[in-house]
Amino acid sequence: MRLSTVILPVRRWHEGGREQWVRAQELGFHAAYTYDHLSWRTFRDKPWFGAVPTLTAAAAATERIRLGTLVTSPNFRHPVTLAKDLIALDDVSNGRVTVGIGSGGNGFDATALGQEPWTPRERTERFEEFVPLLDRLLTEPSVTRPGTYYSADEARGIPGSVQRPRIPIAVAATGPRGLAVAAKHGEAWVTTGDPKLFDEGTPAQSLGAIKGQIDRLGTACAAIGRDPGELDKILLTGFTPERDHPMKSLGAFVDFAGGYFALGITEIAIHAPIPDSEFAADENVFERIATEALAQLA
Repeated sequence: MRLSTVILPVRRWHEGGREQWVRAQELGFHAAYTYDHLSWRTFRDKPWFGAVPTLTAAAAATERIRLGTLVTSPNFRHPVTLAKDLIALDDVSNGRVTVGIGSGGNGFDATALGQEPWTPRERTERFEEFVPLLDRLLTEPSVTRPGTYYSADEARGIPGSVQRPRIPIAVAATGPRGLAVAAKHGEAWVTTGDPKLFDEGTPAQSLGAIKGQIDRLGTACAAIGRDPGELDKILLTGFTPERDHPMKSLGAFVDFAGGYFALGITEIAIHAPIPDSEFAADENVFERIATEALAQLA
């Protein structure tokens, strides 16, 4: 069992931003992630900084905690430039980076570059092309690959990442084609639960839905002869029917997390509190969860 946190890039680095990442390490979190968006939902007209520069600064300010995106997407990224950024970030952090990647959605990022939103089919097709190419770019010193959506022509990845054979990839997916990508290319799989249950679902229904996702991931792994136990299974909290309830108290979180760990989830990521937002929470409760929850769950 692992416990991680998500620090949204909403604070200026010299006005509390740096301290959040350093404190996450002090609290003993396994990893500290951030979203990779240009803006996000209710934060659209509020401060929001870039993921890669933020993670690079966090890498320089810390020594032990793992760092990464949870998640990035093809919405405004290209595998060639993303791979180059990740290799540099892995070097600065001395091998502490995980790249979480999903297919993206139809939010602000989907149109920020002036394009029309992709259809669900095109989004899936792009994802199926993006992740394998990124895998190669993070693994091989030179890659040439023509593609329908993403191509590389003698793209160099020298000297490669500190981690070998490459930076770990955590694939966020719930549909059959996305789960097939996770099974083939992921060191980890990420879920936020079933979005259809967010408004009116129950915790029991959420547990059942995620159990179904884990079972389907197992089927995808079996199809290529892979042991599903090789993949870490990460739950990003805040999007299941429990919403903010697990952050109300240490006991509430332990009850919540116990159910998901029992299903086979191996890592739970909780959001660092942001006042006056959907991620508002008591800082003292957050720190108690960080320092006491795993002992109680064990």
